[in-house]
Amino acid sequence: MAKKVKKGKAGTGNDKNNDRKLFAFLAVFLSIVGFIIALLAKKEDKYVMFYAKQSLVLFIAIIAVSIIDWVLVFIPIIGWIAIVILNIILVILWIMSWIYALSGEEKEIPIVGKYARSINL
Repeated sequence: MAKKVKKGKAGTGNDKNNDRKLFAFLAVFLSIVGFIIALLAKKEDKYVMFYAKQSLVLFIAIIAVSIIDWVLVFIPIIGWIAIVILNIILVILWIMSWIYALSGEEKEIPIVGKYARSINL
């Protein structure tokens, strides 16, 4: 006869923590769309908004780098290398934000975090 395993009660603090992590992850993974979702659904949650703000700043950085890329494309070799390096940095920051959002702790994404703290919503 198989043993019955007791499951934790639904609605415990762990569920709330997982919900926060999920919304924080969605905020950074979906970029500007995730920021809007977090702003509409979890504006009162400091943890989710911490990562949503960082997502917004990262999105702005992506737009800025895209504009810079248009200029650098006309500079042979050095410009092309700079484009690759800038885009690799952005991808690394984006992936770091996923990991940080799922960690359960408020960790600033390098470069982006200090600007995100200055946003008041």
